[in-house]
Amino acid sequence: MPHFLDRIDHRILSLLQQDCSRTNLALAEAVGLSPPACLKRVKRLVAEGYVARQVAILAPEKLGQWLHVVVEVQMERDRKDLYERFLARVRAARAVKQCYQVTGESDFVLIVVVPDMDAYDRFCDEVLYADDNMRKFRSMVSRFRNKFDTSLDL
Repeated sequence: MPHFLDRIDHRILSLLQQDCSRTNLALAEAVGLSPPACLKRVKRLVAEGYVARQVAILAPEKLGQWLHVVVEVQMERDRKDLYERFLARVRAARAVKQCYQVTGESDFVLIVVVPDMDAYDRFCDEVLYADDNMRKFRSMVSRFRNKFDTSLDL
């Protein structure tokens, strides 16, 4: 059963979002707890699923050229089984970094990251054009990534 999150839990989660490599000693000091009490809280927060993953966020500009493409997808028919089939293909595609089922004119918005246009063309062939329920899609290639933030405001 999930535990009630108090002010200290929120502070721990906020600090971990900023830097999950912070030592338990530094984290305990920052939130005003003893190291054992802090570690117990962190373990509980992880066990209860408040921390989904602990990852390193890489700097794409240091790793070469990457295209970030926002793709709006409109489906032909609005059926759950067809959406699930499309989502299975999207989940399996390594180039898709985020997928949102949305309201409005589009059915899905994808964030696709590929090294070049050839790779994007292959993605389109393997994922988008391969789905016979896909009506149309619109690609918007990002010129600059002006803001990127993974944190939640707690």
